[in-house]
Amino acid sequence: MSAKGDKIEKIIARLQQRISEGQYYEAQQQTRVVAARYTKASNWSAAIDILYNVAQSLLKAGQGGSGGDLCVLLVDTYKQAELKPDSASKGKLLACLRLFGPGEPTRKKYIGEMISWSSKFGEYPAGDPELHHVAGSIYAEEHEAYDAERHLVLGTKDSAEVLARMEYEWFKDDEAHTAASYAGRAIIPYLLTANLRAANASYRIFTSALIQDKQGQLGTQDVSANSADIRIFPSIPLLNFLGLLLLAVQRGGADLYRQLMTKYAANLKEVESWQESLDMIAEMYFGITKPRQSNPLMDIMNGFFGGGAPASGGAKRPALRSPAASMPAAEGLD
Repeated sequence: MSAKGDKIEKIIARLQQRISEGQYYEAQQQTRVVAARYTKASNWSAAIDILYNVAQSLLKAGQGGSGGDLCVLLVDTYKQAELKPDSASKGKLLACLRLFGPGEPTRKKYIGEMISWSSKFGEYPAGDPELHHVAGSIYAEEHEAYDAERHLVLGTKDSAEVLARMEYEWFKDDEAHTAASYAGRAIIPYLLTANLRAANASYRIFTSALIQDKQGQLGTQDVSANSADIRIFPSIPLLNFLGLLLLAVQRGGADLYRQLMTKYAANLKEVESWQESLDMIAEMYFGITKPRQSNPLMDIMNGFFGGGAPASGGAKRPALRSPAASMPAAEGLD
């Protein structure tokens, strides 16, 4: 180890000693001062090492506020250094993220800063998919459905399964006829972000779980086209509609889409909040344009990802019309 590296290790050890002695605030403030000195000298690696190690120690000690503050400062240092998202830089951020306790207020800010950094210095305008996937998966584990959705829709090829299973678990305590409302919360946003593979995977996973739980109580029909295996549920018309919509998108025929909308017009009145989304899908995949007065994709995504998470101890029907934070358009997703 070089003399400079040895010096950094000693600084970190001294700060960690403060933490072990219960001097959390002192450790946090001293870390900020020392990191600022190295940042001013553009010694990015030293500043990052100090912030990363001490932040982890504070989080492990249950000091979410102090640790989270240093995590946010770590991302800010990434930005100043113009560091690009790679396995090493993302690995540090995700290691810290996994140490936050559920409900820690600084975590949401940290996740936002992390996504913002990856959006600015990475190749994905909506933020790095891996960061979205891990953040969304953590929220899903904690049953924070709305926060999970925002991230998993912009995640990796593994995100569709996490999202679909979360939606299904959310649905299970609700009535059977509401199944499409929950399945649609994954399928429709994936279609809006041009991620047809994930939309198909979400439908397949959700319906497979439904069939398994019902043990043959639901009469189904299988329809296939290219990569899609669509199960049709005559007793749940809107779920039937979503399956046929996926087939129509793959075939790309405007007439087929219009026939589908006509056939299910009465059922779609039950989910008026889908209408703007379907208008956008009609334009994206079938070239059917409808005049609009607002920013369409923003409004649609906001409508789908709105409201508060379900109360613990039971699911409730998704509040699709509630307002939510702005969702960026995704590019380059799976």
